[in-house]
Amino acid sequence: MITVLESINLSAQYLAQKGIESSRINAELLLADILCCKRLDLYLSFDKPLGNQEIEKYRDYIRRRGNFEPLQYITGKVDFYGIELKVNSSVLIPRPETELLVENILNALSRDKESTILDIGCGSGNITIALAVNLAFSKFICTDTSDDALNVAKENAEKYFVAGRVKFEKHNILKEELNYFPQFDIIVSNPPYVSREDFKSLQKEIREFEPKSAVTDNSDGYTFFREISRKSLKKLKDGGKLFFEVAEGQSKGVTEIMKENNFKNITVIKDYQNIDRIIFGEMK
Repeated sequence: MITVLESINLSAQYLAQKGIESSRINAELLLADILCCKRLDLYLSFDKPLGNQEIEKYRDYIRRRGNFEPLQYITGKVDFYGIELKVNSSVLIPRPETELLVENILNALSRDKESTILDIGCGSGNITIALAVNLAFSKFICTDTSDDALNVAKENAEKYFVAGRVKFEKHNILKEELNYFPQFDIIVSNPPYVSREDFKSLQKEIREFEPKSAVTDNSDGYTFFREISRKSLKKLKDGGKLFFEVAEGQSKGVTEIMKENNFKNITVIKDYQNIDRIIFGEMK
């Protein structure tokens, strides 16, 4: 019978041969998911033999990862801002950089007051749910063009008991106005910002598995910034703020778009790699 250590070693070697980065960590995380334990707990169980069902499931996981399917889609979950969210191929996988977006919104609001927040292109609901867990009195509207994505977001909201404060709407910001929406204290979006050209050079996991419509605008990368900035103008309260996550090299262009739409006090925040990542401006 193969042991935990033997299976990890063989799997890490296989993934490395397939060109998977951090192959050992991937192998450990996948096995930890099957054994329902933390990755570091595996080190206390190296000599433990795996059962036949565990072996078969692990082989399937490793095969899928060897085909470049993202680890998060295989396990069906991702950690984001202290919460564990369901993800599948209908939603973009939340990244650590987006936690900085949540953090800056929280810094802009009082946790003791009721705020109204619109999340455009919510995907898994990661931004809204992370905010709702920390803003007990606030109310949210989440929009997305995908019914499947909205269903994932609803399920995540229910898991953390915030669904009663979140309204989910199917809405296409590129084709529809925000006329029937109320006014908001905060409008936030982590939109599809990869250009058509840059999409071709993305890693295989993103190109072939994550929803393309959530990654690229199939244009110059600024389509959503233009539309959201323009349409947010009449939907923000006086002093309300519009928050974006942006790609590397986009901060200057997005800043100009926001200035053209009369946003004031525009601020750019760098991520932990010193890359311009978050932009927000104020409606006055």
